[in-house]
Amino acid sequence: MELRQLEAFAAVMSTGSVTAAGRLLGRSQPAISRLLQELEAEIGYALFARSGPRVTPTEQGFLLYDDVERALSSLQQIRGRAEEIARGQAQPLLLAATSALAAGLVPDALKRIEAQTGAARIQLRSASPERVVHAVLSGTAQLGATSLPLEHRGLTVHWIGQAPCVVALPEDDPAARHAVVPVAELAGRRVITMANPYRLRRRLDAALPPNGHPLGAIETNSSVNALAAVRAGLGVSVLEPITAYGAPMAGVAIRPIDLDIPFFFGVITPQSQALTPACQALADALAQAAAALLPGFVMHDACQHGALLQSIYGDDAPLTDTPAL
Repeated sequence: MELRQLEAFAAVMSTGSVTAAGRLLGRSQPAISRLLQELEAEIGYALFARSGPRVTPTEQGFLLYDDVERALSSLQQIRGRAEEIARGQAQPLLLAATSALAAGLVPDALKRIEAQTGAARIQLRSASPERVVHAVLSGTAQLGATSLPLEHRGLTVHWIGQAPCVVALPEDDPAARHAVVPVAELAGRRVITMANPYRLRRRLDAALPPNGHPLGAIETNSSVNALAAVRAGLGVSVLEPITAYGAPMAGVAIRPIDLDIPFFFGVITPQSQALTPACQALADALAQAAAALLPGFVMHDACQHGALLQSIYGDDAPLTDTPAL
């Protein structure tokens, strides 16, 4: 399996065309076709279904692409790092964050670091919590910012943040007149909710009264999607507060809700690696940004991660609050 074959495969997946992939890579269309055929012969199955000049990825092609994309990204990082070493440049800080934290918290944290120490070189990747964990464990990220809890060995949790979930409503919604929206106001309303049943959705389902979703349910894996659906008048949403306050959307009112639904998040690093000064500065800046942004923010010591797991997935075990930063 050669690098040229993998690059040809990734280019066709990205562009949707062998001809366009050839232009992207500076190779002829027959050369790209030959590289794909060689790769398929080596792995033993078709990556594309062909219909004249058109190609459509097979199911196996989609499955392989995830790994090929990560491998090529890692090689690009190696190439970039080799050039940085030649120029005498320090390695950038590699940060993986969930989409909520990447959009709602990381920019303010980076601004704080820049004000204190000058511009920092950062590579930021947003991903699902599971992907953030994988990035930290595999070494493709030095630091992760993610929702909690995470029961994974090999990780160090540096701090735990807690803030109450909020309700998002169209700004002209009658319920937006409340400073704190009573949960009774959501009765009979379509609630746009999170799709993953094992994370925040689990606590939302346990806390919210049965609704029946009279207009049909809308589930999403992104708080930004939920806010956009609320703005379009498709319903209301109870969601984590970081996106709501950190990346507000015009036309959407954000209000506290009279039901305590906590959202937990924090910073993780590989357990086997000592925290570098740059990572420590970013971890501290993220905590400071959260304390400034989120009403009702509470900081917990990292040693209480086990109690957090127990309180959410086992018997109730309250956390002991420590002062916010």
